[in-house]
Amino acid sequence: MPHLRISEAAALVGVSDDTIRRWIDAEGISTVRDGAGRILVDGVDVAGYAARTQAPEDPTDVRRSARNRFTGIVTRVVADSVMAQVDLQCGPHRVVSLMSAEAARELALEPGSVATAVVKATTVIVETPAGSR
Repeated sequence: MPHLRISEAAALVGVSDDTIRRWIDAEGISTVRDGAGRILVDGVDVAGYAARTQAPEDPTDVRRSARNRFTGIVTRVVADSVMAQVDLQCGPHRVVSLMSAEAARELALEPGSVATAVVKATTVIVETPAGSR
């Protein structure tokens, strides 16, 4: 089961370290201690709270043409022998990726894992409310 430092969890879900500590105290997020005695939180529990928040900053320093990057926590992986569906909660946004089961295994994707969805689309649909002109 993936575990995150309080500061990592806070950055991923766009809240303060103190908010994560309040969730631990008031709402029962599971914790363990690492070898250095630091408190680690259960990534699966943090994923459940991620939808309450703003999307985090992109933590990488990589240049690429794709502008749409969503860093978050894996909330679900459904895989058969060929394909996998990977759900991420990236702040208030749910992102779903379909990939080969082999790729999901190689990336070690499981609920509570940290991952970044990179989207490069040739079609973007824009909607407006009915009656707005």
